Amino acid sequence: MSRMVIFDDRDYPFHDSVCTPDFGPITDLRATFEIRTGAATTAERLAREWPDGVAALWVPDDLAPIVADRNTLPVNALPENENSFFLVNGRWSFPAGKFNLTTGQALIEKPGGAVVAAELSFVDAQSFLESGRLSDEIETFIHEGQLLVRRPWEIIGLLSKCLLTDLLTSPLVLQASETDHTSLNLPENVTIIGDEALAVHPTAKVYPSAIFDLQYGPVLIDAGATIRPGTIIHGTTYIGPHSTVLDHSLIKSDTVVGPVCKVAGEIGHTIFQGYANKAHDGHLGDSYVGEWVNFGAGTTNSNLLNTYGEITAEIRPGSHWERTGMMYLGAMVGDHVKCAINTRIMTGTVIGTGAMIATSTPPPSAVEAFSWTTDQKVHLYRWEKFIQMCEIVMARRHVALTDSMRDRLHSLHAKAAGE
Repeated sequence: MSRMVIFDDRDYPFHDSVCTPDFGPITDLRATFEIRTGAATTAERLAREWPDGVAALWVPDDLAPIVADRNTLPVNALPENENSFFLVNGRWSFPAGKFNLTTGQALIEKPGGAVVAAELSFVDAQSFLESGRLSDEIETFIHEGQLLVRRPWEIIGLLSKCLLTDLLTSPLVLQASETDHTSLNLPENVTIIGDEALAVHPTAKVYPSAIFDLQYGPVLIDAGATIRPGTIIHGTTYIGPHSTVLDHSLIKSDTVVGPVCKVAGEIGHTIFQGYANKAHDGHLGDSYVGEWVNFGAGTTNSNLLNTYGEITAEIRPGSHWERTGMMYLGAMVGDHVKCAINTRIMTGTVIGTGAMIATSTPPPSAVEAFSWTTDQKVHLYRWEKFIQMCEIVMARRHVALTDSMRDRLHSLHAKAAGE
């Protein structure tokens, strides 16, 4: 069996604009397979499904340096000592079932014609990854219906399924499922409701008076995480490594808090990619939050229209409005976004990378990348001021800004400036 290559196909040719993938700001600084789509990223979930391991990653050229900095795997280069590879699309966030392709075969999604997976020789794999086109000799099988996510709100739509799958395959959760809750060595006045698994890593800390409601799914508290007094956590939920849930927070079902986050208030059905802060009261629901985001005290979002109708959204300013197929949808927040106190974020808002919002009224439904938005005007966030802020914020979490990330942010800023 061949080793896996996970590829990001956003730069490949698509004939149907409806099926062309566009994730807005959430893939400005990461590949599609690096998005946290449950407790795991899509790449982590794919690797778990494939016991022979991952051989390489393939991404758009402008992302290759930052993806290479984050990974030990080869990026945009195939190992030359292997005869064939199993290629998997990084937008296949929920790969259910077994892969039964043999060399020279590919699975195609209809409509759209995107390659979902393919078992290819070295030559055919190299050709496809570089061009986005399969050779005419490849035998194709058509899957009727959508397998690949195309928009950020579809990730929120799959969150419940992906998160539950991740937790039910976690060694910590599997171990917790086989033991009684009394074996967790928690403080005496921690309350546990329900019978699903509660998995607490030995290095995590749970304070007295925390409440875990396990009636609707498991909860996993990962390494070094902290659950402060008075917190209520509903399953299914994942709290990532070295993250803190602050006092008297309400964490509702289908919430993912990635590594090194600090969260508080009311949060539900939301993904924190990692390294983000929502450390004060306020509601956040049905949302995706990128890295290095900070929500000021009292920031609150809407995730339901007053009409209870289907939510439409703009993936970026000036793009056409799209039907999301969702009744509940909050905000899609790009990396390095900062919101001032009491910011009100409307249903289906998309906030571009590096935006600074300081308004007394709700920001636009699609916020420009690197925009500095106040009640008086909207102007470009000055590069020198922005990058200085990045360095300060990241240093507080003992993370250095790499040269490749600085270059990527600079190119995105130049694009926003119209250069």
